Amino acid sequence: MSNFQKTNDFNEIVYGRRSIKTYDPTIKISREEMTEMLAEATIAPSSVNMQPWRFVVIDSEEGKNTLGDLAKYNKDKVLSSSAVIAVFADMNNFDYSEEIFGKAVELGYMPKELKEYQLNAFKPMYAALSETAMRETIILDAGLVSMQLMLVARAHGYDTNPIGGYEKDQIAEIYGLDKDRYIPIMLISIGKAASEGFQTYRLPVETITTWK
Repeated sequence: MSNFQKTNDFNEIVYGRRSIKTYDPTIKISREEMTEMLAEATIAPSSVNMQPWRFVVIDSEEGKNTLGDLAKYNKDKVLSSSAVIAVFADMNNFDYSEEIFGKAVELGYMPKELKEYQLNAFKPMYAALSETAMRETIILDAGLVSMQLMLVARAHGYDTNPIGGYEKDQIAEIYGLDKDRYIPIMLISIGKAASEGFQTYRLPVETITTWK
């Protein structure tokens, strides 16, 4: 585990978060701490706990240079960041169902009978899902883990920026993934901000909420 002292201050984590455009390129994040942050992010919920998110952490200069060519309009933040996390959603996520539920039994989180009952119910349900329905489900789940990862990073004292402008049709294969299986969700650059991000206006709750 990292020795970094995480902040528990709600205002600092939530209201202090900014989408950062430039980072201090001298700041490096150890793979130990990055692993810790990813583990904390994956506490996020997912449909029947299938955890369909997959990460490619791009922290080498070679990897970031390659990514910079795929994200031309965001190249500066890619190259100056400590790392960029490419978030994907796995169309074959149910392949891990036995491991997920079996480990839950082993750890005492659920009885074996419940595991068997749930898997017997989920297997035909997942087998019957259309490709469109599966994509919609896993994209939602991967969005949840992405937001949680940005808040976790903030708690560790780092800044982030979600990036949607990149060559989504190329990124999986560039980093050795099956493009038909792994659906690109977003890039998340992470590091220490070199300049303060701008505050942005948020619509008031009464504008965006209906009470019934």
